[in-house]
Parts: sequence; C-alpha cells; structure tokens
Amino acid sequence: MQASRELVTQQMSGLTDDERRAVGDIDSLTIAATRPLLSPWFRFFMGYDPAPTLRKVRCPVLALNGSKDFQVPPQEDLAAIEAALKAGGNRHSSVKQLPGLNHLFQTAATGSITEYGTIEETIAPVALDAMSDWITAQVTARR
Repeated sequence: MQASRELVTQQMSGLTDDERRAVGDIDSLTIAATRPLLSPWFRFFMGYDPAPTLRKVRCPVLALNGSKDFQVPPQEDLAAIEAALKAGGNRHSSVKQLPGLNHLFQTAATGSITEYGTIEETIAPVALDAMSDWITAQVTARR
C-alpha cells in the first residue's frame, strides 16, 4: 500500500493546487485506485497472454499505440502483436506507433496520466488519419 501511496503522491505532484483539492485525500484516493487491482478480473487480465488468440485472427488488423503511452509500452506491445499475427499467418495486419501521442491518442507533452485532464484535444487528427487511411486501404484492396 505504501508503494501505491507514493505513486499517487508522485502523480498528484503534477496537479495544480485547485486540482489537488478537487481530488481530495491521498489515502482515500490510494484505496480507490488500488481496489480494482485486487479484483478477480484484474488478476485474470494481468495473467492473460493475448498471443494465442492473436495467432487465430484472420481478419485485417490495425494496431496503434502512441509513442508517449505509459500504460501500454508501445515498442513491446506493437512488436508482440505483430509477431503473434504473423505467426498465425495474418497477412493483412499493420502496426504503427504514433509519435507524440499518449494512451488516449492525444498530443501530449509527457504522456503522464495526470496530463490527460489538461489536454483539450479529444483525439489527435493524426490518429484519426491513420485509422481512416487504413480503413480506406482495406476497402480499396477488397474491391
């Protein structure tokens, strides 16, 4: 619990005084933040290996990560997805790292979770372009 409290304290250090007041008590926030980590679903999620499932996927796949995604490490994640899809024989997959974007595909300075609420952009145009270009290419290739 102490490590979780330290992490919450570190994350809150990037907040303004008003934001800190809105968040409230660090101990309550720490308990609220760690409770989901103890759930059966989260334990399953942390032990789940998606590679066997990805090897079975036959439809076209686009996998995107922002380069500043601190929740899902982009290099490792995209490499593993690509390897599993190729191992399964999927020839219609594409993986791409989008520079400067966070986990929510927002243009980010740091990628920190505490930054999410300070970013006005809902989703970066470059992310939408990557998706729409890929979909267009898939539809065009099937004609």
